[in-house]
This record gives sequence, structure tokens and C-alpha cells, in this order.
Amino acid sequence: MGPRAFLQFCDILEREGGLQPTRRATIEEQVAKTLYILAKNAKNRSIQFWFRRSGETTSRHFHSVLRAIIAVEEKFIKQPDGSQIPVEIMSSSRFYPYFKDCVGAIDGTHIRVKVSPLDAPKYRGRKEYPTQNVLAACTFDLKFTYVLTGWEGTASDSRIIKDALKREDKLIIPEGKFYLVDAGFMLKSGLITPYRGVRYHLKEYSNNPPQNAKELFNLRHAALRNAIERAFGVLKRRFEILRGGTESFYGVRTQNLIILACCIIHNFLMGVDPDEDLIAEVDMELRNQENLQQTRTSREEEEDASRGEMLRDVIAADMWHNYKNC
Repeated sequence: MGPRAFLQFCDILEREGGLQPTRRATIEEQVAKTLYILAKNAKNRSIQFWFRRSGETTSRHFHSVLRAIIAVEEKFIKQPDGSQIPVEIMSSSRFYPYFKDCVGAIDGTHIRVKVSPLDAPKYRGRKEYPTQNVLAACTFDLKFTYVLTGWEGTASDSRIIKDALKREDKLIIPEGKFYLVDAGFMLKSGLITPYRGVRYHLKEYSNNPPQNAKELFNLRHAALRNAIERAFGVLKRRFEILRGGTESFYGVRTQNLIILACCIIHNFLMGVDPDEDLIAEVDMELRNQENLQQTRTSREEEEDASRGEMLRDVIAADMWHNYKNC
């Protein structure tokens, strides 16, 4: 975060987040300490050394800034209303008009968590250490539009998305619109998965191009859905506290606030100081990666899945027809 963006962020937290200076610490000092902790996963002890503050003062300032950041959540994390076609889709003949009703991409990411030995088994999913599975949606400019924290690492993406669609602070899918998701989610009219059993990660213009409508659909689905992987990648590159190299210093409740705060800061920075070099590094890491998962569809979801299949088939057939006639 550059100096201008830093001062702008401090001003927002003061005016809209309710952050106040203390008798001995300016708002800038409190925010700087918090950003350092988030970016470097720094211990309280190191902050005490660099800023010459007590451990209690450091902790108090950290939590005050976290609360101020959470207070401006609605300013920076907004769910799309579907009234506009994303420019990333509108400007590309590969995606428009086929994905004109797509509002973003959804996926989960695992973040290391500190829990008691008694609770550890339910948090130990795909990793060898306890994690929580964080569900998030983003737009194609890599800004998060919905974040759901707190689910145990053993929870499946399908289970979490069901909760996200029902809870009070729920994920909203605008009428007639849809999100792109991977095969770990259920297929619904508002959640479009790739075709199962079909090649997914291909190169459109290569010696191994797509051979049919389903392969072409999966290829372009992957290219668009990759936005959420990129968003997670940039988020974790910005904030080492989320990367999982060591066990968190904070309990689940505080960690939930930390994750949401990092997403809010990320969105702020994507608007004023995106760091194209960082994004390029993440893109290089993600290139050619495969992320194939399997899921099951319950009987209650079969009807909605059928509508989703019909929508996907229409898009794929139209796309293939135009592709072959280019």
C-alpha cells in the first residue's frame, strides 16, 4: 500500500469506521501497526519492539482498527445486482454473449486456524493441519462481493454454499443470473459447473484445441472462473497472516474478523493501488494448474440441476456453432 492509499484508508476509517486517535497514538500509527501485523503475520512482541508500545496497547489498537475496518464492509464489499454485464465479458467475443448473465465466480479456500485439540478433528480436512473453509464470491475485476467465514475445514463446498444461500446475511443471486463454480459445487440454475468427465484445462489455440461443444464450454468456463482463484491468490500474497505457514496466533472468532478485514482492504486496494506486479506473479503461479473436484447432487436438487444443464447446453451449443463458423 503506497503512502497516498494509506492516508486515504486512514481517513475512511476515521470518517466512516469510527476509528479515533488516542492520547498517545495517532490513527496513522494504529492503522500502520495493524497493516504490518496482517501483511507480515507479525507477533505482538515484534510490534512492541518497532513501535515502542506495550503488548496490551498493541492488542487494543489492533482490535480497534479491525472493528473500524469491519464497520466499512458495506462500502467495499457489495453484491452485484445483475443490472450490468461485466466489462470483462462484454469486451470479449470468447465470453459474450454466452456468459452475459454471469455475475461472478465462487469458490472456497482453506485458511489455517487455531483451535483446541478437542475441536481439531473437525477442522482438519484436506490439509494436515486444522483449517477453516472460507467461501467467497468475486467479480472479474478480482473484487470480493461476498465472504463467509467460520466453517470447519471438513465442510464441503456444497454444504457451505447451501448455508450461504439460506442464512440471514445470505449470498444473493439476482433473478436470471448465475455464478460460475467448480465441480465441487452442485449444479443449479444460479450456479453453473463445468461438464463432468470432460477435459477442462485446455488451450483453445494450440495443437490440442477443444474437440466438441462441451470441451469448449469447459475451457471458457475455466478461463472466467479463474478470477476467484486469482483473487484468493492476490489476497494471500498481500496478507501473510492468511497463508498458513504457521499456526494462527488468534482464535477462530478473531480470525474470522481478520479474514473479512483483509478482504475489505484488498477491495480498497484493487480500486486505488492494485499492484499489477503482484497480480502478474499470482497469474504465473496459477497458470496450467488443475483444480478438479467431484460432487453429488441430491434428489431435491435434481429439478434445479436440470434447469442448469439446459442453460449450460444452450450456451455451449451457441458458442460451438459460432466457433466452428469463424
